[in-house]
Amino acid sequence: MSSWFRRRDHNIFTNATSLLICGLLAGVVVAAAAFPAAAMTGLAAKAGGQTFANLPSELKEFSSPQITRVYASDGKTQIAVFYDEFRSDVPLKDISPHMQAAILAAEDRKFYEHNGVDLKGIARAFVSNNQGGSQQGASTLTMQYVRMSLAYSATKPQEVIDATEDSPKRKVTEMKYALQIEKQLTKDQILERYLNIAPFGNQAYGVYAASQVYFNKKPKDLTVAESGMLAGMVKAPSAFNPTTPSGNEQITARRDNYIVPAMVEMGAITQAQADESKKAKVPTKVRQVGSGCVSVAKNHWGFFCDYFHRWWLSQEAFGATTYDRDRRLKSGGYRIVTTMDLKGEAGARREISERQSDKSENALLLAGIEPGTGKVRLLATNRKYKLDDPDKPQNEMSSDPKKRAKGIRGTHPYTTNPLLSGGGDITGYQAGSVFKIFPIIAALEAGYPLGYTIKAEKVYHSGYPVGSGPASCGGYYCPKNAGGGGEGVYTMWSAFAKSINTYFIPLQERVGADKVVAVAKRFGVQFRVPDPDAKYANDPESARQWGAFSLGVSASTPLDMANAYATLAGDGKYCQPTPVEQITTQDGEKIDVGKPHCIQATSKDVARAALDAARCPVGDDAQLGACNGATAGPTRGIVGHPVFGKSGTTDASKTASLIVGTTKIVVAGYMANPDYPDHRDQMDHDIINPAVQYTVKEYMEGKEKVQFKKPGSTKIAYGEQRSIPDVKCDSVSSARNRLEDAGFHVSTGAEVDSDCPKGTVAGTNPSGRTIKNGAVVMEISNGKKKEEPVVPGQNPSTPPRRN
Repeated sequence: MSSWFRRRDHNIFTNATSLLICGLLAGVVVAAAAFPAAAMTGLAAKAGGQTFANLPSELKEFSSPQITRVYASDGKTQIAVFYDEFRSDVPLKDISPHMQAAILAAEDRKFYEHNGVDLKGIARAFVSNNQGGSQQGASTLTMQYVRMSLAYSATKPQEVIDATEDSPKRKVTEMKYALQIEKQLTKDQILERYLNIAPFGNQAYGVYAASQVYFNKKPKDLTVAESGMLAGMVKAPSAFNPTTPSGNEQITARRDNYIVPAMVEMGAITQAQADESKKAKVPTKVRQVGSGCVSVAKNHWGFFCDYFHRWWLSQEAFGATTYDRDRRLKSGGYRIVTTMDLKGEAGARREISERQSDKSENALLLAGIEPGTGKVRLLATNRKYKLDDPDKPQNEMSSDPKKRAKGIRGTHPYTTNPLLSGGGDITGYQAGSVFKIFPIIAALEAGYPLGYTIKAEKVYHSGYPVGSGPASCGGYYCPKNAGGGGEGVYTMWSAFAKSINTYFIPLQERVGADKVVAVAKRFGVQFRVPDPDAKYANDPESARQWGAFSLGVSASTPLDMANAYATLAGDGKYCQPTPVEQITTQDGEKIDVGKPHCIQATSKDVARAALDAARCPVGDDAQLGACNGATAGPTRGIVGHPVFGKSGTTDASKTASLIVGTTKIVVAGYMANPDYPDHRDQMDHDIINPAVQYTVKEYMEGKEKVQFKKPGSTKIAYGEQRSIPDVKCDSVSSARNRLEDAGFHVSTGAEVDSDCPKGTVAGTNPSGRTIKNGAVVMEISNGKKKEEPVVPGQNPSTPPRRN
């Protein structure tokens, strides 16, 4: 602090309260001598009618509303700010001495001389105000601080009125509080608190906010001219608003003719500095600092910010109601480091933008989550996070004919709906075959190994009753495979690799559809659609009849499914998704809300085995079995790391999905129409697949290649192996009996060339050994002897030479 400030000892007066009473009464006596009528009104009446000593003197503890700042995972890059009042407290040492001097010049030039109350000034103001003279406040800076503090600490509307109404009672109360505060705090502490609570107009509260709004700088860098202008605004922020012509003229005059000259008189600045300050123009425009997710630093961060905000509002730790939680966020002055990875978020948005226009009614949605922690690393889509202007709407009309007929617009290119994470009226999207991971997990938990074989048919006649429809046959659910083929004997590896519907529905039947649904719930699927999804999910009896569940007919979000697959890479540990790394209070205390909250959703061996099967669809090699195919084969080569995942498509390709995971990140991508699920477009895997693949590739660049862990026991992969009886050339009935007695599911296959008599069994598929209770297909001889392949240059009648 500069030497021009005059200090004094707080212990000069041993009984400040008594001194005040004496001084106050003396002032009133003087006033009464000159103006007898005045002595019987106002302050004199209040002073005589109340026992001054009985007035409260301890201010309630309060904290003025503070800006909450939200950062990316690097802890440096600010995503957004939340506030009701744009304010952030700063210590006095970080406030320009010019600003300190200017506020005293404007509001209380005797601040360092009085003991909290200017007695002469109060008496003088009382006489002037009661005799029709110019209105005078005579409130010291300390008393003004008291007034603002009482308003901020008020818990009832009447308390706010009492703290701010223009009345003698309020003035006397302020005096009592001011005297007590001057005993408890130093002058510098009072000045610091005042500068941090004072209003400066244009939604700026406190000197930090004022510096940002008017000059886009820190308080420590304020010049004489800037300080003079800001100090001059506190008296009447609206009247002295520099963005209006009259306000600009008035604040310029107040700065140049009143405040800056006073700073010279106080010795805070030189005349030369004062003359120079008058050359500075008062700004006519202000920097509007937006609050919330619509004002993020980069628009594509808006969807992550929105997810964070919704998450905060769901946390009971921040208040009993969503209103309480929102107020706490916008006034608590928290420093929040989120989980958003800048590189991952930018890469996802870039990959989306290269493939899908923001104006497309079809949304390309990517969500990325870290296995084992639940930390959400990226949320991106081909939309602008923005409210469409109702006066000048830019969004196209809804693609839903019913909504379009009512004049309802769609969500492209502008929306603030939680398209990726769900909530509000966003219940999710059908994702297709990515749900096939759930019957695999349920089967493994029930003791079925990865090598469990099922004879898949072109069309499977299930025991699930359904009404009429394309998948109904005789009143029962009869799914078929994409393209109509796919019959054959499959294991979990090969069936998942080729996405064989007619393998997974019989597998679901054997395990129990309710058990499969229970796995999905444990792995984080939310079932937001009240009917039928939530009904099925919450009623085990109904869930047992949910025939199509494993084919992905339930609504889900990319974030749901990214986290479900991340549970596998997390060794079966499901962690509630969180957008938060660390929350720090205004006082520097770190709180635990948002830290990973995890449960063991399945055993480590089950998770590792299911993940091994999930390597097949994305072109990686299973460590324990044979894939024999892939639906998204290029993935492994693009990412360049060990990967797992699954692609999915719904009926008529109305949605398309791909999930790709590593040990570090799992990204789920959906392509869907958020406005109209029953649209006619066909979603293209040539768009969604590379968007997901290259997002994962970019995220993993520079990271170590880490192999997935194997189960502790191979039994979960191969189960109990049984020898298959040799039934070659047996009759079909005899062979069937022998195979069934050995514990296998037996079916009849196609005719093949064989030495065996026509109509007998030529052999089995598989042969040799297979899983207990597995499928064995009898191949039927057509009676045509197999012809040995002819070796070039060799007489067909000459037997080949044996070495």
